[in-house]
Amino acid sequence: MDIVVCVKRVPLTEEVDLVIDGQKKGIKKDQLAFVLNDWDNYAIEEAVLLTEKHGGTVTAITVGNEDDEEVLRRCLAMGADRAIRIEAGDTSRFDSFGISKMLSRVVKDLPFDLVFTGVLADDDYCGMVGMMVAEQLGITHANMVTAIEIEDGKVRTTSELEGGLGEVSLIELPALLAIQTGINEPRYVSILGIRKAAKKELKVMDLSELGMSDEELSPMAIIDEVYLPPETEGAQILAGDPDKIASDFLEILTKKGVME
Repeated sequence: MDIVVCVKRVPLTEEVDLVIDGQKKGIKKDQLAFVLNDWDNYAIEEAVLLTEKHGGTVTAITVGNEDDEEVLRRCLAMGADRAIRIEAGDTSRFDSFGISKMLSRVVKDLPFDLVFTGVLADDDYCGMVGMMVAEQLGITHANMVTAIEIEDGKVRTTSELEGGLGEVSLIELPALLAIQTGINEPRYVSILGIRKAAKKELKVMDLSELGMSDEELSPMAIIDEVYLPPETEGAQILAGDPDKIASDFLEILTKKGVME
């Protein structure tokens, strides 16, 4: 069971005052700490668990610069067998489509039965790369996966749906699965794991090695401007007994044109 896991290094933005950069195309990240994307953390753990049970290898892959190797080292410390970094310069010039094309170009030349991605990336919340990679590889896929079982050369998945529902599918291999948080409990990275990771392969591939032109990777979607939401007035608190609150609420909705 050979599994490729696509991962991303993202900034920690919780409890931080975000500042828009000078070009108004994103946020300033120079003072932010970076970590392995939360969804990808679960994807790596699930890949390692499956290979521990069924045998095989785990390959972690990312698109980024030298700083992004820290998340690959973490993947190796968690149990991945090798890692690949695609050096593509300033990745902000690519959208999800371009990133997915680079990943799929590398993945197609690797041995794999399964490809894992996280459902989302914690920085842009686009949630598109996984499905795009699957389409470009021409393989089946499932999204929001919360459980995986290998059965006779196929994979049985449970996917999270709206309203607390789940969907069970039996999928032919090879396949791509977008992993949802909560599918497992990611392991603690030990000092021994970090030491072992230093001896594992981390390959760097330049974008020129992929034979892809700038035109081929040009973004399909362009960010026009990023801005903070405008400050608004505080919430209106309705007081009184339930009948009065209900009456006042309906009156407010009527005045705002929500109800007639």
